Amino acid sequence: MNAPIGVIDSGVGGLTVAKQMMKLLPEETIYYIGDTARCPYGPRNRREVLHFTWQMAKALEKMNIKMLVVACNTATAVALDSLQKHLSIPVVGVINAGARAAEKKTRSNEIVVLATEGTIKSGAYESALLSLSTKAKIIPLACPTFVPLVESGEYEGQFAFDLVAKGLKPLADKKFDTVILGCTHYPIIQHHIEKVVGSHVTVLSSAEETAKEVKDILEYNHELSTSKNNPRHVFFTTGSVPIFRMIANNWLQSKELDIRRINL
Repeated sequence: MNAPIGVIDSGVGGLTVAKQMMKLLPEETIYYIGDTARCPYGPRNRREVLHFTWQMAKALEKMNIKMLVVACNTATAVALDSLQKHLSIPVVGVINAGARAAEKKTRSNEIVVLATEGTIKSGAYESALLSLSTKAKIIPLACPTFVPLVESGEYEGQFAFDLVAKGLKPLADKKFDTVILGCTHYPIIQHHIEKVVGSHVTVLSSAEETAKEVKDILEYNHELSTSKNNPRHVFFTTGSVPIFRMIANNWLQSKELDIRRINL
């Protein structure tokens, strides 16, 4: 019951999911691995993404986690089935959660999916959305510049806004009322995206819905933490600890995070 929940991501993006989990499940301990040294996963081939995702999963499995959250859309699209089949613990991804959130919010059924090249090519969001509603009209858009922008830590200011506006230009003549942030890095630049698409459009991420799914599974399995102590979260990065710390401190609004480097 009091074992940690593992969270894996290609970099810092999964912190958006971890933040929602910390809010909804304040007694739970999170062990997080961000593969910042090999980020982004979007342009990589399926074999590489599968291999890297399994490396992170095995590292956390050795730390005796009770559940694994794949907080990377590209890794979810490529590796979720394999992880669910071969690991003995529950494994959840972020794509179905994001699709559910969008299906609940949309009124016109016209939904934009912003994601990495790998996630867009996989067609995973289209499949998930169409399984929920055959009326869904999906506009997929790959935004390859967004993840490097977030990982650099330089995601505030005019330069960042201009880069986001340029990436979203193909949407200028499209009609839609909902945008799915189909990459867990994108909520960190959500304020820029909302400014570009306008206030009449709902922009949402899968983070909150994923956290709810994690809670539901733990409740069903009677595995919610019973610890009354403050959880001791640990964040591992394969890359620069100072850059990870800067972004994590900012996003999680804490300066006392346990951040360590890990070799996979």
